Amino acid sequence: MHQKNKYIIFSVLMAISLLICAFGEVSTSPMPLPIPPGWPKPAYDFSKNPLTKEGFELGRHLFYDPLLSRDQTISCASCHLQATGFTHVDHELSHGIDDKLGTRNSMTLMNLAWSKHFMWDGGVNHLDVQPLAPLNSPVEMDESLENVVKKLKSRLKYRTSFFNAFGDSLATGQKVLLAFSQFLLQLQSSNSKYDKHIRNEEGGDFTAQESNGLRLFRLHCASCHPEPLFTTNSFAKNGLPIDTTLNDFGRMQITQNPQDSLKFKVPTLRNIQFTFPYMHDGRFKKLREVLNHYSTTTQLPQPIVLSAEEKVDLIAFLLTLTDPEFLFDKRFGFPRE
Repeated sequence: MHQKNKYIIFSVLMAISLLICAFGEVSTSPMPLPIPPGWPKPAYDFSKNPLTKEGFELGRHLFYDPLLSRDQTISCASCHLQATGFTHVDHELSHGIDDKLGTRNSMTLMNLAWSKHFMWDGGVNHLDVQPLAPLNSPVEMDESLENVVKKLKSRLKYRTSFFNAFGDSLATGQKVLLAFSQFLLQLQSSNSKYDKHIRNEEGGDFTAQESNGLRLFRLHCASCHPEPLFTTNSFAKNGLPIDTTLNDFGRMQITQNPQDSLKFKVPTLRNIQFTFPYMHDGRFKKLREVLNHYSTTTQLPQPIVLSAEEKVDLIAFLLTLTDPEFLFDKRFGFPRE
């Protein structure tokens, strides 16, 4: 690095240090997560990571920055696109660094404050450490948190952002993970046509088809996808035969319990219109294929019997779970500044 540049960076850091001494801790703007009426209490402990606008913005920049991958080509957003419910739709299995293929379809990112387990197999049990999985994966970002921190320390932009969020310009692994959580926790989807219907708000009037679809949903699907989160956040068998190429046994790979063989996390159905392909391995491209599977499989405790017309009505209801405000909220998009 040029000596003059070193001097400039040193001067900036000294100035920040003097500001801390002169004014004490940096002032942050609280950004609490609103809990929709009728929703359960979140699982996340916000007292250990109070949400602020500054922490959210830092996490947002990290989420979209390919700097976090080994060769600076892959960001979190590479597999989690906002307009598709923060997942990918252009291929069945996730693509990572050097165009390597993963073994699963990426999960959606929304309403994570209510989750205790993450990943299709529940291999991560806290949101604050979830980013370590893709960071360390040799087929995703192939990087270490230690190297990420080193790269962030060399960027003036991030030193300023860490100071704004935590009152200290020094990047650390803990701050990186907490900032990620602050961004991810704000990805709340709770304003679909369904939500407006439940709240008796304008724009929530259901057609006869959608109303019948809701009735069918509550009859056949709600045991695994209960309202309002449309997931139990638990693990279940989906009745699919194992893909003999991937040989993915799901939850059992974590627990080593044979009873967990072929159990996968129950995904939320919110914004399902845009989160195809479906299932852990992305084998279905259309909702109709998913319903055909569930109405023909013999692996479920209770068979689901649906006529062709009922399937159409059920899909009509599922489309009411689309939340355009969430999918196109500029707060969650690529940071332009």
